[in-house]
Parts: sequence; structure tokens; C-alpha cells
Amino acid sequence: MKKILIIEDEKILLEVLRKKIDQKGYDVSVAEDGEEGLRKMREVRPDLILLDIMMPKKDGFGVLTDMNQDEELAKIPVIVISNSGQPVEIERAKKLGVKEFLIKANFEPDEVIEKMKKVLGDGDSSQKSGSREKGKKSGHSAGKILIVEDDKFLRDLISKKLVAEDFEISSATDGTEALNVVGQEKPDLILLDIILPGINGFDVLKQLKDDARFSKIPVIILSNLSQTEDVKKGVELGAVDFLIKAHFTPTEIVEKIKQILK
Repeated sequence: MKKILIIEDEKILLEVLRKKIDQKGYDVSVAEDGEEGLRKMREVRPDLILLDIMMPKKDGFGVLTDMNQDEELAKIPVIVISNSGQPVEIERAKKLGVKEFLIKANFEPDEVIEKMKKVLGDGDSSQKSGSREKGKKSGHSAGKILIVEDDKFLRDLISKKLVAEDFEISSATDGTEALNVVGQEKPDLILLDIILPGINGFDVLKQLKDDARFSKIPVIILSNLSQTEDVKKGVELGAVDFLIKAHFTPTEIVEKIKQILK
């Protein structure tokens, strides 16, 4: 029987997750703060950890940092469940070895089980690069969005939010693939990162705006770059907006997309 440790200080959510995971046949342990969580993981040696970020005594990032300094604990896969979805937080979690990242306001307990099975090797339901996913809420499309982003966590979070709003999603993880997908799909809007493998986002944007077939497609830049000259360059090349990752949650990004498509 696989052992799961839930480290979460919200008692209602903790109990919901405990019951759901227990019903699926896992051996569940719980902790309500980061220090207790570290003690429990040393005691029970779980196969997987569900970890909150904002907690008393030691937050989730402190827990992850301590785990990475312990050779045995560092091997335990972690799924983060957080109140926040800031891209900068997602990036920090990824660098600390987190396997999946769920936002509390956006998930159902069944999704947690699905992510657990994926991490534990019972299947892979992740959205792959270049794949398409249609809106599932009302059966009609609110528009086609291409997400050009090489950060899987962020790409999957934004995709999920957009699908919930009835958008059709295509994705690309580098500049060359992005240009190919645009030619095939002709999206209604492109969400474009700048720092990409191969052709960077600025070059992708320039090629799009120089091509009469695609020049009218609105492009929103979503980047870690925040220097004034970077923002100015993006706007001069034709982006309709320049969003800095650290300043926007996935929900706010989706709202920007909806506003522009109106």
C-alpha cells in the first residue's frame, strides 16, 4: 500500500483530502505545519507528499529546502497545493523539485488523485506540447488560444483555466514550434513567452507581424523580463499587452485574454 503524507493547515481541506485518498486505498498520514511535516516524513517515509505553501512554523518552501538537504527525503516526490498561482511561485517550486502544482481554488479532490497516480506511475494525463484541448463547460468554443510557454507547470495551469472558460487550446514549447502551430491552427490570440529554446519570443513576434496572414492575430507577451526596454520592445513589435509573470495569477491572465478578445 502506497503511503501518502498530507501537510496542510486548513483543517477542512485536510480532512476532505484525507478521506478521499483513504477511500482510494492509500495509507494516509497528516501534518498541520511544516515542522510536524518534516518529522512525519522521517517517521513514515511516504511514497508521495501533498504540501501546502502557507503554513505555520515552517512554510512549504522551507520544507522543500530542508528536504533537498537530506539525501533520502529529497527522493520523495512532492505535489504542491497552494492558495497562490503566481508564476514566480510556480517557478520557485519547480526549481525545488516539485512534480505538480495545484491551486486550491481551481481543483477538485478527484484531480488530486489523478495527479497522484501520474506521479506514482499509474498513468500520464498531462497535456503534451503541440496538443489541442477543447472547452468543456458549454460545448461551444470561446476562441482558439495558442500558449507558447516552455514551463510545463504554468502552461498546464493556464490551459486548464482557459478550457474551463470554453476556449480551445494549442500549445508550443519553443519558437519554431510556435510558428508552425500558428500556420496550422490560425489561433484567435497568442500568449507568448520571451525566453524560449531556439527562436526567442521577440523574434517570433516580429515574424508574425511581418506576415500578412498572421499580423492581425493579437499577441500577449507573458514574461519574466520586466525591464522598461523589454516592455517597450514588445509593444513596438506589435504586442497588445506585456504581462510580467510575477505580477499576474493564471486567473488574471485569463481575464486579460477575455478582455482583449471582446
